[in-house]
Amino acid sequence: MRLAALPLGAAATLLARYGLVLHRIEDGAPIPGSFWGEPEAGVIAHNVYVRGDTPVHSMLHEACHLIVLPPERRAQVHTDATDSVIEEDATCCLQIILADELPGVGRGRLMADMDAWGYTYRLGSTQAWFEQDADDARAFLEEHGLPHH
Repeated sequence: MRLAALPLGAAATLLARYGLVLHRIEDGAPIPGSFWGEPEAGVIAHNVYVRGDTPVHSMLHEACHLIVLPPERRAQVHTDATDSVIEEDATCCLQIILADELPGVGRGRLMADMDAWGYTYRLGSTQAWFEQDADDARAFLEEHGLPHH
C-alpha cells in the first residue's frame, strides 16, 4: 500500500500526535533523509519525508524510529535513526500497532506488506514475530509510555 492510497491528512494527523511533521514531496523528486533511497521514507530530526509512491510501511517505520527516541536524540537524526537492536524491534512493533489507526491499513495489511518488502524475523514472518516474539519490544514501548498492544 502506498501513501497516495490514504485519505488526505490521515498520516500527518497520526504523526503530529507524536510531535512529528509529515512532508509530502513532489512525485519523482528526491526524498530527503531516505536511508533506502526512493521511494522509501526519509527522516531528519522531527520530520518525515514521503512521496505518493512511498510505501505506508516505510513511512510508519521511519516515523516510529523517531517516536521511540528521546527528544535529544531525535533532534540529531539524519537518515539513519538507530543502531540499537531494541530500538529497531520497538520500531517494528510500534509501526504494526499504529497501522490500526490509519484508515484502510490495519496491522494485518501492514504485516503482509512488511513481509513482501523483505523484513525478516527468525520465526519466518512479521506476524509470527509480532504475536510470539515481540515481548521485549512491547516492554520497551510500555516503559516509554508508548502504545504496546
